[in-house]
Amino acid sequence: MDYRGALSYLDKHTNLEGGRAGRFTPPMPVAGHTEGLSLESMAELMAALGDPHRSFKSIHITGTNGKGSTARITAELLRHSGLSVGLYTSPNLERINERIVWDSRTIPDDEFARVVGLLAEIEPLLATTPSRFELLTAAAFVWFAEQAVDVAVVEVGLLGRFDATNVVESEVAVITTIGKDHTAGGDGWRTEVAAEKAGIIKPGSHVVLGSAMGDLLPVFTGEPSAGLWHRDNEFDVERNEVAVGGRIIDLRTPHGRYLDLFVPFHGAHQGDNAATAVVAVETLLGRDLDRELVEQALATVELPVRFEVVAANPMVILDGAHNRPGAEAVAATLFDGFARTGSWILVVGLLVGRDPVELLEGFRADQFDAVICTQADSSRAVPAHELKDAAESLGVTAQAVPSSVDALSRAVAVSSEDDLILVSGSLYVVAEVRSALLAAQGQRPPI
Repeated sequence: MDYRGALSYLDKHTNLEGGRAGRFTPPMPVAGHTEGLSLESMAELMAALGDPHRSFKSIHITGTNGKGSTARITAELLRHSGLSVGLYTSPNLERINERIVWDSRTIPDDEFARVVGLLAEIEPLLATTPSRFELLTAAAFVWFAEQAVDVAVVEVGLLGRFDATNVVESEVAVITTIGKDHTAGGDGWRTEVAAEKAGIIKPGSHVVLGSAMGDLLPVFTGEPSAGLWHRDNEFDVERNEVAVGGRIIDLRTPHGRYLDLFVPFHGAHQGDNAATAVVAVETLLGRDLDRELVEQALATVELPVRFEVVAANPMVILDGAHNRPGAEAVAATLFDGFARTGSWILVVGLLVGRDPVELLEGFRADQFDAVICTQADSSRAVPAHELKDAAESLGVTAQAVPSSVDALSRAVAVSSEDDLILVSGSLYVVAEVRSALLAAQGQRPPI
């Protein structure tokens, strides 16, 4: 099987993550409505492969927002601590290989094809047909086992309890935040979301709660575990301030203190994510971390489409904020941390299942000088004209440009060198714009 064959094989399987136009996308599981879901198919696949996920330690990370950034930072902290580290994240921006990383190197095409070919040989022996995401997760675990990684940092794909990644028996279980995503928002939705995410906690897991959980804390303490560290109790971010090119934080942990620590990412939430990652690594290692090591690790972390500045004159910023908390975090980062020297333009597109008005309010759309509504090449995209109607219902003057790349071109055409363009909303929109920009700049997309 070659690389193209591997991609073709995967695309023949049920895609629970959603996909580009033309692909079949069944309803996604939501908090409180997971009847009939189980890990039996994934467990059967793992057993047929010899349970590769049991050959390494793991840090398992979930949360409504922040889990991707926390996972990437955690992996770099572990790597700089001298460990061999696997990193499994989702979704991908440019190529599927991005999801499977060993010591900062993505899985090569030929290795990806070989491992997927192994899965294809085993599938006929299974009682159930695995999903595309289950196969990708299995491929990651097989490759990590082959590389003899010391530890894998595994990001949950969706919720937690019934996510394919939850076959791991993690030493550390991290829950970053709880927000209204993958839920209809009915009575008790916070408890439902928390319960699904708490499902990654195993009896041998030490739990790290990256945000203050308030009345949700019993949901997590009710799960059998090896111990629990709760933000604002066992650890805390005592200072989190804007600095040139990022944040300065003071962090108190169960093992020590890190004062005046520079975090080279924009947004207070990234200071929180970095703190959670430090605590997660401390938890695994059972000690504090060398400060110089932490600073070196943070300097090597790449966070694509997390308030990523990809162009100047005008400045173009990409962020894959796709829910209300994410939109609010992006708006706070922009409005509280950047001086307004020219006009600000918001280019935004969403997927169905999101409340357009709620998201636009989160972005503070009414405070931008112009709003351009667009849509991704996805069967789940909200039509640009519908998003425009939602913006206008808030009193925002907006225009609809159906192509995301054309929408950016329109924004650039009406901008001066002092202006700023924020592209956000659907990750598919952001990925399309990023790919076009990097291609125009003659760059290969960083992973």
